[in-house]
Amino acid sequence: MIPQETVNRILDAAQIVDVVGDFVTLKKRGANHIACCPFHNEKTPSFSVSASKGIYKCFGCGKSGTAVGFVMEHENMSYTEALKYLAKKYHIEVVEKEETAEEIAQRQRNESLLLVSEYAGRFFQESLSTPEGQAIGYQYFRSRGLEDETIRKYGLGWAPVGRKAFSEAARAAGYKEEFLIETGLSIKYDDGRLVDRFHDRVMFPIHSVSGRVIAFGGRTLKTDKTVAKYVNSPETEIYVKSRSLYGIYFAKNEISRQDRCILVEGYLDVLSMHQLGITNVVASSGTSLTVEQIRLIRKFTNNITIIYDGDGAGIKAALRGIGLVLKEGMNVKVVLLPDGQDPDDFARRHTLEEVRDHIARNEQDFIGFKTDLLLDEAGNDPIRRASLINDVADTIALIPDAVVRAVYVRTCADKFEIDEQILTERVSRSRTDMILADQKERERAIQREAQQRPESAVYAPEDVPPPVMPLPEAVPASDIVITEPVLAPCEKELLGFILEEGCTALEFDRDSRYYSEEGNPNVAEFIDGILADDDADFVNPSYRKVYDEYFRMYDEGLTQQQMQKRLLDNMDMEISAVARDLLIEKHQLTVKNYEQSLTATSTRLVIYVPKTLMTYQCRKVELFIKDLMDELSRTEDPERQVEIMTRIGEFNKARTRLNNELGRV
Repeated sequence: MIPQETVNRILDAAQIVDVVGDFVTLKKRGANHIACCPFHNEKTPSFSVSASKGIYKCFGCGKSGTAVGFVMEHENMSYTEALKYLAKKYHIEVVEKEETAEEIAQRQRNESLLLVSEYAGRFFQESLSTPEGQAIGYQYFRSRGLEDETIRKYGLGWAPVGRKAFSEAARAAGYKEEFLIETGLSIKYDDGRLVDRFHDRVMFPIHSVSGRVIAFGGRTLKTDKTVAKYVNSPETEIYVKSRSLYGIYFAKNEISRQDRCILVEGYLDVLSMHQLGITNVVASSGTSLTVEQIRLIRKFTNNITIIYDGDGAGIKAALRGIGLVLKEGMNVKVVLLPDGQDPDDFARRHTLEEVRDHIARNEQDFIGFKTDLLLDEAGNDPIRRASLINDVADTIALIPDAVVRAVYVRTCADKFEIDEQILTERVSRSRTDMILADQKERERAIQREAQQRPESAVYAPEDVPPPVMPLPEAVPASDIVITEPVLAPCEKELLGFILEEGCTALEFDRDSRYYSEEGNPNVAEFIDGILADDDADFVNPSYRKVYDEYFRMYDEGLTQQQMQKRLLDNMDMEISAVARDLLIEKHQLTVKNYEQSLTATSTRLVIYVPKTLMTYQCRKVELFIKDLMDELSRTEDPERQVEIMTRIGEFNKARTRLNNELGRV
């Protein structure tokens, strides 16, 4: 058995365009890629691949699925074999084992840490509304040009001056001291005192890709140099700084839509840019850019534009980032701002059009950036010029794609008026040295790992066997068991909302009866809450199985995109069939539809999710009435007849209320 953690790593690493591109020649068309279908003969391309959604669909033969499904179908592999194939492709080691009780306990522990962090986020937000929070924290946010909607949307808050305010409130709310300490929100001294890590600071919550609060950054407003300007959450089981990006949850859709990510340095840089209207922006949260952060961005785009301050520190940070981005096979551009300004200042001093125009006019590739930066310094000194050329050549050597390297070599040779062959040889030597160094490091890592576990427990990707059995026939959508035709259409529609938009917030107006001062729920939580209040379960077993699987993953903190992929890739053919029916079969992969879904989602969901729930409740009431009427026709007991008629009257009133409400909706 492949551990779920390893399965998750494989599914997260698999890029649909990359996987399909190994077997089919894809051509870019809008936001998608197209090709002639590999599953049936055709002359006009009808096979479409969506990188943002991670799925493929042929509009000729109807084949559809994700990266794992494509490998299964094309190579006639089982689910496990396809996973191992992808593990080998992405250099992920597969160690097969049974899940232990400790691993189950660890998952539950992570959820407890997330719940504590989310409580802290609400506490700091509510503290911002207190007289103290308004006078200090709120006034600071407003002085930085942040509007109320931005403050609310990004969950900005205030940590009270008192050193025990949060810890005492959390313990009173029932949260265990153990998890308060583990998240780093509270600190326990040797004498038993429990105090807050964050106090007298404005608070910036850090969200995971799925939108859950995993950490915080707190900024002091004091001018005392002995007080640290920023205090950040320590690394925990749910928060690893090198794998997190500030703003990624709010930016990921726009990054995918624009096929470009803008990278800045700080919290306020992100907030000011987003507020201005440039929402494909994330920050490395005060840490140097890491490979893990770049790979997180690569889930949504291959193009990064780095915008750092125009001072010396910003230039150095940009130079460090270029090499990392190129080595990951991504495209990088650099934009420097006027000296003394950061993206926060620049966004607040200029209009949206001016900022966009500055980015468009000042974007440089790494050759232009390094050349402009260092050429004046080199002057006519031949040694310095040679050093600059070697520096650029070494950077080109980081690029994994041979064709792209060749193009940059030619550009660099023309720019520096140097023989292209000489430059090619330098790049080749640098690349050989780099590959050998990487290989030695991998060998050392393998040796270290081999010393820590028995060799028999390892299933190396290189040992993946050839397929030994044909792929079992998937359950077609038409064969999904329908046990109750009256309720099944509503259950299908509700499940569709959950699978498509489960993590999207329902932005109810204040005059809506669903509005809550505590914040609007997302689609999944809203539907699940209403059904739980009614003590209702889906009647259709196929839909109920998918529903339960979705919320199992939801509770683990997966993103909507991850849950969609894992449902589509599920080993249970019944689950994957329902997921295909709801997520792929009835949806065309077009730019128009994708953009419409971005612009109209909030309005559509606020109207139709409650309406579908009311329709579902109304149909259940009608079934109850029908059952009672059948019983009434059979019973001859006068007392029972009176009881039944009373119940029918109550259900008729409920049906009338629901129908009236539906009419108003």
